[in-house]
This record gives sequence, structure tokens and C-alpha cells, in this order.
Amino acid sequence: MTQTTLLEKYPLLSLEILKNDTNYKNVPEILEYFKTKIDVDTIAKYIGNFNHYKHTQSLEENGSIAEGILDAQNIMFCFGKKIPNAQMLAVRPRSIAVVEYEDKFAISFMETPMPPMTDKMIVWVKELSK
Repeated sequence: MTQTTLLEKYPLLSLEILKNDTNYKNVPEILEYFKTKIDVDTIAKYIGNFNHYKHTQSLEENGSIAEGILDAQNIMFCFGKKIPNAQMLAVRPRSIAVVEYEDKFAISFMETPMPPMTDKMIVWVKELSK
């Protein structure tokens, strides 16, 4: 996994997986895999999927998709066990982005304020590889 900071403020983890290195054939299959992980987790709560590709494609103005992207969707969920203050809700819920290219998938997510939850998502993403 690669750790980066997007726009000088968002701590991201990402992994590119060649299509030959996974059993998953498309973004919906990967989202279903993550939903299964969320559903069996004792803390996580599934919220929904967002088809960012279709949304961006449908915009009349400023809808732009980088060359090579075939699909781009997010799965949204929450790991919140406590509400220690009002501001904590600003960093929830979680989202894992899945982007499909011709030869690979790019998976990324923002680190959580709780390192064990970040570690859990790292495991989920790494398990996508054969």
C-alpha cells in the first residue's frame, strides 16, 4: 500500500491491483466483496454505494473523467463506536474508492482517526489480490 497526502491535507492509502492478480472482474464485484466484509464486522455499518462515474458523466457542466478510467465507485460505511464530541462526526463515515482501468483496479481510502480501523481496511484491500 502507498501512503500519500492528497492536496496537502488528506491522508490516503492506496493500492493498485493488476486484473491478472485478482479474482474480481469489475467494480461491482469488488464493492460486493467489501460489503461482505462490512456486514460480518462487529463494528462496521454499511451505508450504501455511490457511482461516482455515472454521476460525473451526467453533469451538464464541468463533468470530467480522467482518461483511462472505465468505472469509479465508492462504498460507504461507518466504524463509529463512540461520539466523544460533535466534531468527530465530521470525519465519518468512511469510504473506499474503487476505480477500474483497462488492466488494473485502483483502491484508495482515507486513514481513520482510529488506527485499528485503518489497519482493518488495509487487510480488506490486500485480500483482493490472489
